[in-house]
Amino acid sequence: MKHIYESTLLVVDDNKELCRMVEGILRREGFLNIDMAFCVKEAEDYFLHKEPDLVILDINLPDGDGFSLMQRIRTVSDVPILFLSARDEDSDRLLGLGLGADDYMVKPFLPKELALRISAILKRTYFSKNIEEKEEKLFLGGCSVNFKSGSVCWEKKAEEISLTAKELLILKKLWENRGNIVTFDQLCQAVWEDNYYGYENTIMVHIRRLREKIEENPSKPKHLLTVRGLGYKLVQ
Repeated sequence: MKHIYESTLLVVDDNKELCRMVEGILRREGFLNIDMAFCVKEAEDYFLHKEPDLVILDINLPDGDGFSLMQRIRTVSDVPILFLSARDEDSDRLLGLGLGADDYMVKPFLPKELALRISAILKRTYFSKNIEEKEEKLFLGGCSVNFKSGSVCWEKKAEEISLTAKELLILKKLWENRGNIVTFDQLCQAVWEDNYYGYENTIMVHIRRLREKIEENPSKPKHLLTVRGLGYKLVQ
């Protein structure tokens, strides 16, 4: 799955009209793959042949209930589940969430809210890890910075260069605000939890050493730039 809208969604509800309405809502929001099951048996048969990326599940079904169905689904799959039910008692909501459901919505519902909640679950389940992995590494020209290991690796060299704890904090702060100016005070707050006064020389030393590790020519930096009188800026 490359994009959230390529996710396969399974709607389990005996109200066929409501299923069609949910399908229409989600298709208008951009979701491409929506399947339906109108009872427990159909949902169980579905899981024998296919696994969706998310289940939208009613509680009251003609041949059972959504709570029991969820427990059976959990024996074969960790697929995220959102309960969509007319039952608005706190006890039902707590039971559903207590069984491990990812969310619980009550009918009638706002179409946009349903789409937003589904998107949030899918992003959290399938895409947050990829985002975190991307954020762990920074690529600058011929080198890459691994924030997790605190090291710099150059393509032309076989060695890894270690960053000090302060250098890592400075680089992280600049990376979080990449392309924008980070003032001297902002850097000092991030690294020493203090204002800039008294740290002028210290921060200059750290920046110089950092450039020696991440710049091809530290005396003519291309990535870690000084903005005279204001602070520093990181550009790729």
